[in-house]
Amino acid sequence: MSSLVDVRAAVIVPNWNGVDSLPACLDSLLEQSVKAHVIVVDNGSVDGSVELVERDFPGVELIRHDKNWGYAGGVNAGFKRAIELGLDYAAAFNNDAVADPRWLESLVDYLDAHEKTGAAACKLLNGDGSAIDSTGDYYTVWGLPYPRGRGETDIKKYDSEKDIFAASGGASLYRVKMLEQVGLFDEAFFAYYEDVDLSFRAQLAGWKVAYVPSAVAYHQIGATSGRLKGFTTYQTLKNLPLLFFKNVPRRYLWRIGWRFLLADTLFFGRAVLRGHGWAALKGQTMGKYRVLTGFSKRRRVQRSKTVSDEYIWGLLVHDLPPNARALRRLRHYYHRLTFRHNRT
Repeated sequence: MSSLVDVRAAVIVPNWNGVDSLPACLDSLLEQSVKAHVIVVDNGSVDGSVELVERDFPGVELIRHDKNWGYAGGVNAGFKRAIELGLDYAAAFNNDAVADPRWLESLVDYLDAHEKTGAAACKLLNGDGSAIDSTGDYYTVWGLPYPRGRGETDIKKYDSEKDIFAASGGASLYRVKMLEQVGLFDEAFFAYYEDVDLSFRAQLAGWKVAYVPSAVAYHQIGATSGRLKGFTTYQTLKNLPLLFFKNVPRRYLWRIGWRFLLADTLFFGRAVLRGHGWAALKGQTMGKYRVLTGFSKRRRVQRSKTVSDEYIWGLLVHDLPPNARALRRLRHYYHRLTFRHNRT
């Protein structure tokens, strides 16, 4: 493991059976223009990932788990290590992503210059750089988050620094001081939306989240989760209710809640029609359980709130996510029927 002299940031790579992706990922992190303490947290891999890191990457710290603790649990082990080492910043980075040489430097420089910003997201492109994966995340008044710019090919459209709602956990930098205040990833999420949850808590506590376009990384979308049938369906239906219930201020629970219930029901139905009925049923059941047992989490989050409800309301996108085509069609039919009814 390399010396920590002059190192201010850790980069944490959670890994589960990612032996094919890890070499390019770690090479890119070890070649950053500013020195980083790179940590691989292995979640019980059986594909030779551990042996690869031990053999080919002696400068990388390896934390081994005996089972899969998910993205949230994997990154949290690295977050805790960064806090223990007294570092200023800690980044979460997907094992199937590759960073430009100045990726970390750009994020560190931004957080150094903006003391009230707790997290910074990068310009995360798809694997060949032809389209956007994410330029941060937004949260809508429908209780649905979405990645800003996903699938768009007009990459220059996103060349300006901007305050956003949430930083994508795939390649973002977090201020350790903020993590110590609001907490780490909620491991109940396991994977998906744990990053939006953390940024939501940061926003409630008065921190800002920013997008830094000069920091660029490339992501092979779905390289890990795509191997597991029904995984995305299960995690989505399990995690979205908890994300909503923990973080939305009481004033807006019903205002957002009725829309979210509609969206959740529609998503469940579409999952069943796609042949993911069992995963959808398990996810929705677990989602309800997480809400019913999540009152203590909600109390802690809401008690830490230092900003007004109106401030949070102003951060939300007052529309459906761009890819919510079925909900958009349903809303369109509703408006047409309402218009006809009002004219008669």
